[in-house]
Amino acid sequence: MTGNPDRLFERLPAYIRQQDARQGYPLRSLLQVITEQVGVVEADIDRLYDNWFIETADDWVVPYIGELVGYQPVLEAAAPDAPAHQAAHHILVPRREVAHTIAWRRRKGTLALLEELGREVAGWPGRAVEFYRLLDWTQALNHQRQDRGRWVDLRDGDALGRLDGPFDELAHTAGVRRINSGRTAGWYSLLNVGLFVWRLQAFSVSRSPAYCQEEVAPHCYTFSVLGNDAPLYTLPEPEPEPTHIAGELNVPTPIRLRSLEERLPGTKKAQASGSYYGLGKSLAIWCPDWPQKGATQPIPRERVIPANLDGWVYQAPRGSILVDPERGRIVFPKDQRPRVGVWVTYHYGFSAPMGGGEYDRPIVQPEPPEGQAAATYRVAKSRDGFLPSLEAALKAWQEAVPQPSYAVIEIADSGVYTEPVHIRLKAGQYLQVRAANRTRPVIRLLDYVPDLPDAFSIMGEPGSRFTLDGLLVTGRSIQVMGPELTYDEKGQAPPPGPDLCAVTIRHCTLVPGWTLHEDCRPRRPAEPSLELVNTGAHVRIEQSIVGSILVIGDVVETDPIRIDIADSIVDATGSDCDSPECQAVSGTGGEFAHATLTLRDTTVFGRVRAHSIALAENSIFMGQVWVARRQTGCMRFCYVTPGSRTPRRYLCQPDKAIAALGAASADAELVDQTALRVRPTFTATRYGLPGYAQLALACAEEIRRGAEDESEMGAFHDLYQPQREAALRARLAEYTPAGMDAGIIFAS
Repeated sequence: MTGNPDRLFERLPAYIRQQDARQGYPLRSLLQVITEQVGVVEADIDRLYDNWFIETADDWVVPYIGELVGYQPVLEAAAPDAPAHQAAHHILVPRREVAHTIAWRRRKGTLALLEELGREVAGWPGRAVEFYRLLDWTQALNHQRQDRGRWVDLRDGDALGRLDGPFDELAHTAGVRRINSGRTAGWYSLLNVGLFVWRLQAFSVSRSPAYCQEEVAPHCYTFSVLGNDAPLYTLPEPEPEPTHIAGELNVPTPIRLRSLEERLPGTKKAQASGSYYGLGKSLAIWCPDWPQKGATQPIPRERVIPANLDGWVYQAPRGSILVDPERGRIVFPKDQRPRVGVWVTYHYGFSAPMGGGEYDRPIVQPEPPEGQAAATYRVAKSRDGFLPSLEAALKAWQEAVPQPSYAVIEIADSGVYTEPVHIRLKAGQYLQVRAANRTRPVIRLLDYVPDLPDAFSIMGEPGSRFTLDGLLVTGRSIQVMGPELTYDEKGQAPPPGPDLCAVTIRHCTLVPGWTLHEDCRPRRPAEPSLELVNTGAHVRIEQSIVGSILVIGDVVETDPIRIDIADSIVDATGSDCDSPECQAVSGTGGEFAHATLTLRDTTVFGRVRAHSIALAENSIFMGQVWVARRQTGCMRFCYVTPGSRTPRRYLCQPDKAIAALGAASADAELVDQTALRVRPTFTATRYGLPGYAQLALACAEEIRRGAEDESEMGAFHDLYQPQREAALRARLAEYTPAGMDAGIIFAS
């Protein structure tokens, strides 16, 4: 309750208040307690009116309002009652679905309604297709329907590129399989209606430097700042009216070469389509003073030619550039190379807002102690009133008189900062280096000094804390270092003293393998992304993507450090996650890391070797897990690679699937087949690909619904995709016309 805690006491007559004051205010203290409870009752009464309406009702009221309009919740997608999962109510029991129930019943049987169901029920953009319109048939000359499926024209590359996809326009022979068959689904039939849905989202990168592929040629660039090929995605445009059927511009789909290409009438020349290229569109390219000084920026679409740049074989004509949207490549003319630099705006595909990215994320900043104020230093390149670099911001903070004990360095753009970063914190200091909301700055670490390490290093004295939020770090690792050792005359060093209290890495990407090849292979697969050297800091990693973690410390004189990982991906980048070289968490030389781990909703590619695991839940371990102490901790609702040495397990896979075999578990071959069937499979396992760490559609049901709340295991647990799919299938069956079959087809 907020307000005056003495409002009841102040209503008493003055002589009673005076008597109470002479006795030490016992009545006032009693009335303060009563006032607090009165405030609770008043707040509840105020909410009663708001709970009458679906727009303002509390989450727990939504199912009751739905009951009044005949809304039937899907039991398979019901929200769990545990308090920890109450935040999922808006996904599992969406209030917008209840609000639209009556309107949807009036539109039952319309094609556009199926697309709206995908958006409102599951949160997936989609395109509905009536497959009977794509069947080959003989048209009547006096009643032609030219919008129906047509014969294949081998000269029409655009139509061939959309073959057997959500935007197919060619005719097909009729099939007999049902689209919602439990075995092999069929598409092209008179009774089949398909809803193509896109689970991958399109995330923006704004005015970021392009990467010059000097290994290929100085006039070749990639959109990705890491130098890898990455398909460009469409920035979805809103549909003009409710009855509109989604096209390629309305969904987050990869941009096809033919879609970006616009042919000039009467000529063989091509240019970039204005639907995709330009300010506020899916992509744009800036190159100041190119092709001549003072040229219009961004580069006009008339100078952008879509081309297939596989192998970098094509040469750009003078005054124009080539762009390959399917690989994210750019080629300038050899004799007109950029002199100032190249900046790009584009969109990439990924499953969820995780790692460094330009998405909306909460800014978390603890309050400084009473009597102190947090100092904020803002960094941005080429902006008036901003500091030009991280080094300048650190220097300004350290030279301030008096030096603030709480400081925030905020990077306000999506630029690339190529500089070494060395942070030294004094006792009790707190420093947060973060990206501004909806920005994705990149810290690129290079080999500056040949005889010294050039990592992002952090050291601190007792009670100091450090937070890294919203950044992408490439080129080297982040080192969290403990106090420096001092040796006596006999060459012995005393036990290290206390150092950093806590290090938090939130919404960050520490590029696995430091940086990438064109095909997304890591350039330095054996190198860790996070090194914890002789430190006792409590390390927290939240909603981040990190490479392997190396822990170096004294296992005799010091206690294990704590490492908490939640909603994240830990990737050791090896092709075989169970090979000895693929160590996700380990000590020097692959020994046990002197650390106690806690993992929640995390996907780990590689082996884990640690002192102990306090708790692991809803997580996937693709390599063997070995702990030194099995007597403490618990692993629950996880996938654990067979052969692991872990603390006690509860309902983990493949143990649960093997136990379900019963007496047949004595058959070693059957056990091996079951363990292989349950092993998780992914759309992609290389960082940089759109489907990275996403569970494949063919993944075993025990993994896709194996978490505590029957969601999927791993880093994308909180997306609740199995529940979304179940709810959408139920609504399709409810609103599809009688006699028709509607099914979900995952386009991504």
